[in-house]
Amino acid sequence: MENISSTQNQKVKNWTKLATKKQRTREGSYLLDGWHLVQEALNYDAPIKAIMVTQEQFDLHNQDFKDIDEIYIVTFEVMQHITDTVTPQGIAAEVGIPVAYTEVPNELSGTWLLMDEVQDPGNIGTMIRTADAAGFTGVVAGNKTADIFSPKVVRAMQGSQFHIDVKQGSTLDWIDMLHAEGIPVYGTELNKDAVDYREIEKSDSFALIMGNEGNGVQPAVLERTSKNLYIPIAGKAESLNVAVSAGILMFELKK
Repeated sequence: MENISSTQNQKVKNWTKLATKKQRTREGSYLLDGWHLVQEALNYDAPIKAIMVTQEQFDLHNQDFKDIDEIYIVTFEVMQHITDTVTPQGIAAEVGIPVAYTEVPNELSGTWLLMDEVQDPGNIGTMIRTADAAGFTGVVAGNKTADIFSPKVVRAMQGSQFHIDVKQGSTLDWIDMLHAEGIPVYGTELNKDAVDYREIEKSDSFALIMGNEGNGVQPAVLERTSKNLYIPIAGKAESLNVAVSAGILMFELKK
């Protein structure tokens, strides 16, 4: 255990840089902020590299840290610097990005959510959290989707990344691999030729693709799906938020 009181400490500088994708890629890790997320990481045996905690929070939770090798007692000022939060909870952790993050499972099965060029961190985090709630097997961050391990997405996921598989890869490659396993892949689009989702039989084996907030799923992706679905809108709204749409479809399509 080590005490750190200066924001100029090299470890503090490195933790602060985890707010950038470049540093996350370089270190193979990302930052958790707050007791709830740190507790989820501990409960699900996530690869925790370091715990940063104020003395007050350490006194409250020290029994939970007995298996952690690197614990740093930091000042409130240092914690503010690390988390970029005005009123931090006083506990953070550096956690390793799963080694298999970019790998396809050896046995591809179950229900998967594929995100194609989704950009808003809140939408991404909400969809992953909803996939977790709906009992999905995993989520794939496809082409040009914002980084799952950015601070805003991590806050929105609320620990769901520890409960289901989170992957990164080419949307088209994943479609091909899902088809090869006989798993139907459903795209989503606002198109008169698309299929009303209520016509699809519930299943425990399929993939659902949600697209960019403004442009939807890429045409090249829609051409490779098993079917493309839409949600009928009874009111006068032009469209639904992508995370709301994903939530409706995940719960309605899964057996």
